[in-house]
Amino acid sequence: MTEPSKVIHVRNVGQEISENDLLQLFQPFGVITKLVMLRAKNQALLQMQDIAAAVNAMQFYSNVQPSIRGRSVYVQFSSHQELTTVDQNAQGRGDEPNRILLVSIHHVLYPITVEVLHQVFSPHGIVEKIVTFQKSAGFQALIQYELTQTAISARNSLQGRNIYDGCCQLDIQFSNLDELQVSYNNERSRDFTNPNLPSEPKGKSPQQGYGDAGAMYPWQGSGPRGVGFPQMGNAAAIAAAFPSGLPPGISGTNDRCTIIVSNVNPDRIDEDKLFNLFSIYGNIVRIKHLRNKPDHALVQMGDGFQAELAVHFLKGAMLFGQRLEVNYSKYPNINTGPETRDYSNSNLNRFNRNAAKNYRYCCSPTKMIHVSSLPQDVTEEEIVAHLEEHGPIVNTKLFEMNGKKQALVLFDNEEQATEALVCQHATSLGGSIIRISFSQVQSI
Repeated sequence: MTEPSKVIHVRNVGQEISENDLLQLFQPFGVITKLVMLRAKNQALLQMQDIAAAVNAMQFYSNVQPSIRGRSVYVQFSSHQELTTVDQNAQGRGDEPNRILLVSIHHVLYPITVEVLHQVFSPHGIVEKIVTFQKSAGFQALIQYELTQTAISARNSLQGRNIYDGCCQLDIQFSNLDELQVSYNNERSRDFTNPNLPSEPKGKSPQQGYGDAGAMYPWQGSGPRGVGFPQMGNAAAIAAAFPSGLPPGISGTNDRCTIIVSNVNPDRIDEDKLFNLFSIYGNIVRIKHLRNKPDHALVQMGDGFQAELAVHFLKGAMLFGQRLEVNYSKYPNINTGPETRDYSNSNLNRFNRNAAKNYRYCCSPTKMIHVSSLPQDVTEEEIVAHLEEHGPIVNTKLFEMNGKKQALVLFDNEEQATEALVCQHATSLGGSIIRISFSQVQSI
């Protein structure tokens, strides 16, 4: 066998096998830092974050024949110890000039539309076509110019620039595609040379989008890696929630969606309780307790911004007598399986509606909780009876807002309030399913 390397060589990679398929084959063993599809040779080169992860993958697949879409693929250590830019350019991407640009947009806080991209890129020359798409790496677009020289000029002028102050940074490469295929003129794609194209018919599957290496992929949301809550969908809500800038300590640049939570109390915590806590900061896709580490769990948030909020506000929080450690996981997502709870379609996810309001209310655990969706005839005594098992209640206030009963409940400390939230959110009180969140009100 070749000397161990971070780089794994994969053979018999048929045309039906996508970049996504290969990522899913190797992601259980660690972070994948680079992937090069050698389509002409039906091969691929894949670089793990370290040699140990590559060795684990090779050891596993020496006993189990890897198969994708019914096709056996064959793996071995590559003779390369590191994938370089030259290796990646085997796909035709990188610095070889082309009239089509691949644009990745980082730190997206405001919606990026075809119209916005056309305003940014058209001053440098005639833009013929634009296709946008959402991938796990973030928001990307392909921009086709009439002439290669104008594409070169645009890249030289715009590389590294921000579309808006402090956000939406452009990372521009030349694509390997010869021509963009646009079927519809709509909010995701536009052929400026053919304004008579139809918009996408209702009830019909969306047209296929472009992968960042030029391969075809479905649009975000239908594939196995689609989380259902892409950050672009929340961009307007984020801008509305924080018109004067993001909260201190929040960069808005994180693109990691999966969190690892450690030092949890395995005797008192379960997936639903973790959902109740983390869903304050964003939509939850999946949660998994680690069987070999009972005090560890993985939580996949809807997008990187929501994950950053959860890590920032929950790091060091006390729950069930233990101080939580909350960090980003090395895994980009949580695979489905018998030990994984899927919450992607849960109607308890808070950010499907009123996202801006929910972002605005994000904070670290407080002594005060806000209880809503209460029955109209509820009393303070009933609320206290429902919550007091979690600690002494110092004060309560029952009030009505927009014709709906709500309450503030003050506990003796933050841990008691957190326990009440994780245990009693989405429980029934007087026939109503109540909702609980932390309140930033200091006193009643």
